[in-house]
Amino acid sequence: MAGIGFEIRKILKRNSLLSMIEAYGLAGLISSGPWVLSILALLAIGLISIGIVFPTYVIVQFLVIVTYLMAGSLIISGLFQLLLTRYISDLLFAKEEHKIVPNLLGSMLVTSTLAAIFGLGVLAFCENIEAPVKITIFASFVLLCNQWLIIIFLSGMKEYYRIFFTMALSYALMVVLSLFLPPFGLLGLMAIFASCQALMTFAFLYHVLRDFPANRLVDFEFLNYKKTFFSLILCGFLYNLGVWLDKFVFWFREETSHQVIDVFRASYIYDLPIFIAYLAIVPGMAVFMLRMETDFADACLKFYDAVREGATLDSIQLLKDKMVLACQQSIYEIFKVQGLTLALLILWAEDILLALKIDLAYLHLLYVDLVGVSLQVLVMSILNVMYYLDKRYSALALTALMAIGNVTLAFVSIDMGPVFYGYGFAITMLVTTIVGMIMLDSQFEDLEYQTFMLQRS
Repeated sequence: MAGIGFEIRKILKRNSLLSMIEAYGLAGLISSGPWVLSILALLAIGLISIGIVFPTYVIVQFLVIVTYLMAGSLIISGLFQLLLTRYISDLLFAKEEHKIVPNLLGSMLVTSTLAAIFGLGVLAFCENIEAPVKITIFASFVLLCNQWLIIIFLSGMKEYYRIFFTMALSYALMVVLSLFLPPFGLLGLMAIFASCQALMTFAFLYHVLRDFPANRLVDFEFLNYKKTFFSLILCGFLYNLGVWLDKFVFWFREETSHQVIDVFRASYIYDLPIFIAYLAIVPGMAVFMLRMETDFADACLKFYDAVREGATLDSIQLLKDKMVLACQQSIYEIFKVQGLTLALLILWAEDILLALKIDLAYLHLLYVDLVGVSLQVLVMSILNVMYYLDKRYSALALTALMAIGNVTLAFVSIDMGPVFYGYGFAITMLVTTIVGMIMLDSQFEDLEYQTFMLQRS
């Protein structure tokens, strides 16, 4: 994420209120842009088109299928997201930028193969979906899996606003086309979605190809066991899977779900509040990006440079203290801003539901989901620090705890009754945050020793 950090630092050097607003805005756009824009676009299609342009059942089928596409694509691409991030960081450090694009295309080829196998396997069980609709679902799934991978590379670029506006234009186009094109039912909506995802994916890929020239087309060196860290595969996979496991439990438990179309099921009581709650991550993610990728990243870089260059022990300990302080301040500021956001949204939750014409029966669950989503931002911050410190196995243990806790407590909450829905997700994020903070404290205690042992090995 160094490219984003450098750009934000450049903005902050102007030392004005406007530059601070611009820095927070840029951080928010880069960190939350894909999620927020996709959620807003789907909400717009649902609220504007339902019962007017398309029958209600068609809109519901479309939204449910897209939700599954998002979940599945994040989980599959999660296999390589962190692995590629680390590998590309090593390439940039070694000044081997010419290897970046070939390995990106190699990872896209592997991801596309996995997505194709999984997608075809699921669609084979869909007997009531027409073949043209299946084709659009399959194409959308493969495109999304690759799109999440390409977004990793956007951090190494300078044209952040162009990237954001490409996303905004694509999703705006999706909304407009869904309103003004002839209503071809589910096929029409899925064709529009697939086309707009293709536009975004290839536009992003163009930016990467332009900024990183290469001397070959495809390379799979990122899978070389001598140069990569396969623990990161499990970290990325378990994190994305862990975030979605409670949703899958509610979708496939008979008492909390119903069939929408073929194998695609939904939970009306659970889906809508969590869908809205994820919009609450924007302020916390903006602070996360701003502080973690500037203050903490800069302090971390200075510490490890001092170790590599053989600085005195006093200097190294001083730099470690500064890094710990930067970490504490970053997490505290994330906690403060996200906590304030949470308090305001809880106060306004009833008004938000009324404005969206959503039944107030969802209000209690929305409260719980807002707490869970806010805690998830802290979990992401803790994991980010662990990755900076190269504590891969600690991060793996934390993501495994999150995944196991989320699926287990989701089952427990359903068994306990509707009043407890959502508590499994929120409690899981709370426990993961507390355990993660304890682990971080322990890691900082003997950081010098661990770092020197790594240098010797």
